[in-house]
Amino acid sequence: MKKNILLAALVLSSVGAFAQQRFFTTAKVTEATVYNRGVMLTHAGAVALPKGTSEVVIKNVANSLSEETIRVMVPKDVVVLSAQFTNRYVSEYGGDKEAPALRRVRDSITLLSEQLEKLSNQRESERQAVTLLDKNQQIGGNTGVSQEQLAKVVDYYTHKRTALLNSINAIDKRQKQLRETKKQLESRLTSEEDKGDRTSQGKVILMLSSPIAQRVDFKLSYLSMAASWTPFYELRATKVSDPLQLLYKADVTQQTGIDWRGVKLSLTSGNPNKSNSFPVLNAWFLGYGGNDVYVMENRAPMGSYRARVAVEADMAIKESKEVELAESSVGDYTELSEGTLNVQFDISLPYDILGNGKPHSVSLQEASLPATYKYYAAPRIDGQVYLVASVKDYAQYNLLPGDANVVFENTYVGRTYIDPQQTGEEIHLTLGADKKVSVKREVVQDKSQSKFLSGYKEQTFTYDLKVRNNKKEPITLVLKDQYPVSTEKDITVELLESSKATIDPETHILTWEVTLAAGASKTYRLSYKLKYPKDKNIQ
Repeated sequence: MKKNILLAALVLSSVGAFAQQRFFTTAKVTEATVYNRGVMLTHAGAVALPKGTSEVVIKNVANSLSEETIRVMVPKDVVVLSAQFTNRYVSEYGGDKEAPALRRVRDSITLLSEQLEKLSNQRESERQAVTLLDKNQQIGGNTGVSQEQLAKVVDYYTHKRTALLNSINAIDKRQKQLRETKKQLESRLTSEEDKGDRTSQGKVILMLSSPIAQRVDFKLSYLSMAASWTPFYELRATKVSDPLQLLYKADVTQQTGIDWRGVKLSLTSGNPNKSNSFPVLNAWFLGYGGNDVYVMENRAPMGSYRARVAVEADMAIKESKEVELAESSVGDYTELSEGTLNVQFDISLPYDILGNGKPHSVSLQEASLPATYKYYAAPRIDGQVYLVASVKDYAQYNLLPGDANVVFENTYVGRTYIDPQQTGEEIHLTLGADKKVSVKREVVQDKSQSKFLSGYKEQTFTYDLKVRNNKKEPITLVLKDQYPVSTEKDITVELLESSKATIDPETHILTWEVTLAAGASKTYRLSYKLKYPKDKNIQ
C-alpha cells in the first residue's frame, strides 16, 4: 500500500514537472562595465508568461560567467524562484541546440554524407569484382574447353565487366552531384551562421512564477572574466610654448562569445574582488625542528557551494513602450567619476565591441595639460638631446600607467610610457629626440694624463661638453654628467673643474641648466683626478 502511494506521488510530481512550460528568449546586451580584467554585463529582454510557474531559458549570454554574481530584475509581482547557468544546455537539459532552419540544413548535410558513404562502399565492391574477374581469365585448366563453353565464358565476362564498369561510372557521377550539393549546403550553413551577431553556448535558466498571464520585462546582469581593457595615450605638442594635448584612450578586448552591439560602455580602473576581506594576522609560534610554525586563520570547508541569486523583484521595469532610447551625438562626452578606490569612465556614445578577441580602440577624454618644456642630455650614455614636458598637479587628470604615442609638430616621433605612480611633484613625459639640438662629449687630451707617485697611480680625466641650439627659437637645456664615487679607502676622487655645475654630493652627478639662444652654442668642462695603488686595477 505504501509503495502504491509513493508511486502515485511520484507520478503526480512527474506530471506537474512535465506540465511546467519552457520558454526560450534572447536578451540583448545593453551595458558593459569593463574592469582591467573582467566585465559586468547587463542584458535586457522580455518574455510572455502564462499564469503559474515557468522555465525561461535566456540565450545569448556569455560562454563563461560567475554564477554567484547573477542578478535578475523583474516586475514586483513576479517571483524569481531560481537562476542557473550552463554552457552545455543540450546535454544537461535536452534543449534545442539551434534554430529550425539551421537544423534542417545540418540534417540534409548529414543525409548526404551517409549517401556518399554508401556509394563509396558500393563502388569499392564493384571495383573489387572487376579485379576478381581480371584475375580469373584462365579457362578449363590444362584440359581445355569446347568452343561453345568458351563463347559462353567470354560473353559472361564481357557483359559482367562492362556492367560493373558502367555502374562505377554512374556511381562516380552521382558522387560528384552529391558532393556539389553538400558543398552548397555547407556554404549556405556558413552564410546563415555568419548572419547577425555571434551566438554563444551560454544560457541562464530562470524559474519564474507569475500570478497572471502577462508580458514580463526583465534585466539580467553577471560578471564574466572574458574581457579586459588597458589604457594608452596620445601626446600632441605643437610648440614648446603651448600646452600639451593628451588624448586618453583604451584598448578593449572581449571573448565572451557574444558581440556587444550599441552598448553603454563603462571602463573602470579596478578589478572585481571575489575574496573581498582584509588580511588578519594570527600568532606566529616559533618552535624547534627547523620549521617555523604558522597558525592559519580558520577557513570554511571547501565543498559544493552555490551562492544566492540576488533578485531585485521590487524594482519593477517599465513597459517597453514607456522606454525612450536617446541617441548620442558628436557633442556627447565621456563622464569621469572618481571613487574611493577606482576611476571610472562612462561613455555616452554607444559602442560596438566584437567578441573576436581583437583590441578595439576607444577614445575616452582629451585634456590640455599646462607643461614646462625642457631639453635633456646626458652625453656620457646617450648622444641625443630629448624634449621633455614636465606637468605639475598631474593627479587631477586621473592618469593610469600605460604606453603613449608621441606626436610633435604633427609628426609621429615614437612611443613613451606614462607612469603616474610616483612620489614626485611633477611627472616627466619624454616627447622624443630633437635632431636640431646637438651635444658632444670630447676628451681634452692635453688635460688628461697619468703618473706614478710613491706606490700610487694618479690619473686625470678632462672632458668638454659642447651643446648647440640649431633651432629658430631659444631653448632651455638641462645637461648632466658625472664623476665616480669611491667605495674604497685607498681610492680617492678629486673634482678639479665643473664649470659651476650643481653637484649632488652623494651621486657626484653634475647638472647644468642653461638657456640657449637660437643658433647659440656653449661648452662646459668636467675634470677630475683619481689616486689609487699602482698594483691594483680599478673599474
